[in-house]
Amino acid sequence: MSAGAVAAGAAPVVCSSATARSERPVLVHLRGQRPPASERRAPARETRPTVDLEVVIPAYNEASRLPNTLHRTVDFLREQSWSSRVVVVDNGSSDGTADVVRAFGAASDDVPVELVGCARPGKGAAVRRGLLRSRSRFVGFFDADLATPVETLSTVMEHFAAGAAAVVGSRHAPGARFVQHQPAARQLGGTVFRAMTRRLVDGVHDTQCGFKFFERAALVPALATCRTTGFAFDVELLRNLQRAGAEIVEVPVAWSHATGSSFSPLRDGVSAFRTVLQLQRVAGRSVS
Repeated sequence: MSAGAVAAGAAPVVCSSATARSERPVLVHLRGQRPPASERRAPARETRPTVDLEVVIPAYNEASRLPNTLHRTVDFLREQSWSSRVVVVDNGSSDGTADVVRAFGAASDDVPVELVGCARPGKGAAVRRGLLRSRSRFVGFFDADLATPVETLSTVMEHFAAGAAAVVGSRHAPGARFVQHQPAARQLGGTVFRAMTRRLVDGVHDTQCGFKFFERAALVPALATCRTTGFAFDVELLRNLQRAGAEIVEVPVAWSHATGSSFSPLRDGVSAFRTVLQLQRVAGRSVS
């Protein structure tokens, strides 16, 4: 699918409203005399080259879907004028997800594909792990099912060039369309969830589309105060960005539902609703 099919004839929706914690090194004291200064090693420096865009893919038991997703992603990225890297965050998979990523990374010589582990459960935890690890100017994530076409990244980079701090995909902004719909129960749950998040994230039609990219300078302070690790992670992150005055551009997408999602309406849906209620209570106290 081409980038033009993603948002043809549709203008993006711009939403805005008016400290990152640094990690301290752990010093390990050895028994005996310290070596002379001339023999001490300098602190290790970041060896991963900086790229223009870093794509994070959270993955939990995605061994069957990742080969196609990685092929399509790398094939698209290698043709772009901007440099990029793909980072797959393995969120405790037990199906060989890590082996798939390692094999693909070893064979990809033009667009680096890296594997990162995340022992803490939850999509939010995996996304946070990948985003905070980045040192690139722009970084973001999309789901392993590639429900939003990877070609949408061309539109993302255009908005970054125009000064946006965050560019998020939307299934419900004017101009968006469903190539393949979700089951009726998921649609109903999504409608209720969107109604609950309207006053938390002003002007954003769809907080849960798994396609979001950020300017890292704006992202890190907003991410540092996020406490959510589940599927409502997006709501808290976007709320923090808006509270900091960051410009959020919502891009309508052509979205396709994919079967085999790790999302459980009972387990994850209930948890997401509970998290939003907690965020509403916090927002209410800050206003009063």
